[in-house]
Amino acid sequence: MATISRGRIDKRQAILEGAFAVFARLGYAQACVQDIADEAGVAKPTVYNHMTDKATLFRNAMEAAAQTALNERRAALEPLADPGGDLRATLESVAGELLRLHTDERSCALRRLLYSEALRFPDVLDIVKESGPHRLNQTLADRLARLALAGRLRADDPDVAAEQFMALLIGPLEARSQMGTRTIPAGELRDVAGAAVETFMKAWATDQS
Repeated sequence: MATISRGRIDKRQAILEGAFAVFARLGYAQACVQDIADEAGVAKPTVYNHMTDKATLFRNAMEAAAQTALNERRAALEPLADPGGDLRATLESVAGELLRLHTDERSCALRRLLYSEALRFPDVLDIVKESGPHRLNQTLADRLARLALAGRLRADDPDVAAEQFMALLIGPLEARSQMGTRTIPAGELRDVAGAAVETFMKAWATDQS
């Protein structure tokens, strides 16, 4: 029974990943269930066994992609749990990884699909928001609160600090990437990360940082 359940979960995951790849490549209107079945390596009836129609498949694929993106970004924050002696260097490393993830192929495709299909699927924005920036900010705020308790950051308001840290990263990134249409070189991402951390440290660091 466990093997059967595991196989069903694996097929569902393959279908969702295949669907997202096809939707990202072709757009919702041009994608067909056979394309998705081929991408996932399953039979077309198997897709319908897991998802009732293409619209349901789109919603679930977007939700899964957003959750994967959130999990990766939360993992990128882990070094802040034990930043060592050089907090600035750790923040720059975390900032650089967050920027890399924000500009990877899946993240850019997710944003493009949100923009292009917003009128057709207004509910998908809410679905994706459940795994969106506010969830990441909550995790970041928790990390910053712990640093504040250790005396390494000001303890005024970790939620505001988290919002400002992400704004310092994403604001310049969106402008430089022209809303995700321009690839940003790794060196430029490091410059954005360094500038963001410099400003953040001036606002939030203590003498113990």
